[in-house]
Amino acid sequence: MYQPSPQNLKARQWFQDAKFGLFIHWGPFSIPGSGEWVMNNRNITVKNYTRLMDFFNPIAFDANAWVKMAKDAGMQYITLITRHHDGFSMWNTQQSDFNIMNTPYHKDIVKMIADACHIQGMPLFFYYSLLDWRREDYSWTTGRTGKGTGRIKQGDWNHYIQFMKNQLTELLTQYGPVAGIWFDGYWDQLKNDIDKNQQPAVDWHLTEIYSLIHRLQPACLIGNNHHLQPMPGEDFQMFEKDLPGGNTSGFGGASISHLPLETCETINQSWGFNLADTSYKSTSRLVHYLVRTAGFGANFLLNIGPMPNGVVQPEFQERLADMGKWLKTYGSSIYKTRGGYLRPQNWGTITQTNSKVFVHVLADSVTTLQLPQFPFTKIKKVYVLKNGQPVQAQLQNRVLVLSAIQQQPSEPDRVIVVEGE
Repeated sequence: MYQPSPQNLKARQWFQDAKFGLFIHWGPFSIPGSGEWVMNNRNITVKNYTRLMDFFNPIAFDANAWVKMAKDAGMQYITLITRHHDGFSMWNTQQSDFNIMNTPYHKDIVKMIADACHIQGMPLFFYYSLLDWRREDYSWTTGRTGKGTGRIKQGDWNHYIQFMKNQLTELLTQYGPVAGIWFDGYWDQLKNDIDKNQQPAVDWHLTEIYSLIHRLQPACLIGNNHHLQPMPGEDFQMFEKDLPGGNTSGFGGASISHLPLETCETINQSWGFNLADTSYKSTSRLVHYLVRTAGFGANFLLNIGPMPNGVVQPEFQERLADMGKWLKTYGSSIYKTRGGYLRPQNWGTITQTNSKVFVHVLADSVTTLQLPQFPFTKIKKVYVLKNGQPVQAQLQNRVLVLSAIQQQPSEPDRVIVVEGE
């Protein structure tokens, strides 16, 4: 039975306090400008896809600027794609020729971002794909994706498992402290995303892989985007494009565990760079997503898909800057909080600490609220977080009534602080 180390438990506490992170989907898949699934979606053969390596040359990439952008956005950690489903490694790996050192750029991007993160005090997670659309030793014959990439032979699965262990060992021994490993692709060996009790078609050797990670870096957190209940050895539970427990995406619906939680979402509709996708979410909508996620006690991992030249498009930069401005005023109602004693409601949500309850009123029309089973028996002070203006409040029979809540159409979230005991 997995017993997390004291360092790991401390890291979990930090993770629950962090609340907001930056996801970065970037690599040769950015070049076609059609998202990170372009190899699978267009059935590009391994031979032809490999040519992308010959002209991935992000001359405008500035690792320090990216990390600063995340810090200015109020983000507390970064999750970087090190190897996506296309099999390209963004670091100087000795395990595959399909890597950043064999591009015209010829610089270790993982090292550049890791160094920038360490200098600026930004914890760094590594996204790592269990799935591979190029390698023959990956069990593509039993997988759901990557069928049209031109593979003919089925290689040795145990060889593939060892390949992953070797790559993970590189990532965990050559780039300083790693805050976490973010796995993806387990679902490729499941028949569907509906049956949450089914077994994968292959043995992923997760116990061996997880033990390796925890041995190399005991504080390193492990999460796996398998869309199922957490498995032994995992340190946090993630939800993709859904609030915890939700299933608007079609692959959600897993029940919420006792582990630290995270949900990830995009600014537009795509993870990787997509020239045609201009469906940018408004800052107000992103604030609502952050706040509702925090209402569940979860972190919000917000994604960008930079352009192939290494520039983060201005629409993303603008929204990140706006989130940072909002958090400068309202960060105390998000960071280091836990999920509200009430789950998120139609009107908004609640976050709380031991001595404060933050009432996030997201619906513009609401001017009065009744909060049943309120956790405090005595109310000391009730006020608007932004300006300290008092709010009318009455606590009777464990029901808190807030009234005459001022409407502020320009504010995405009206935050009321209730101090008590």
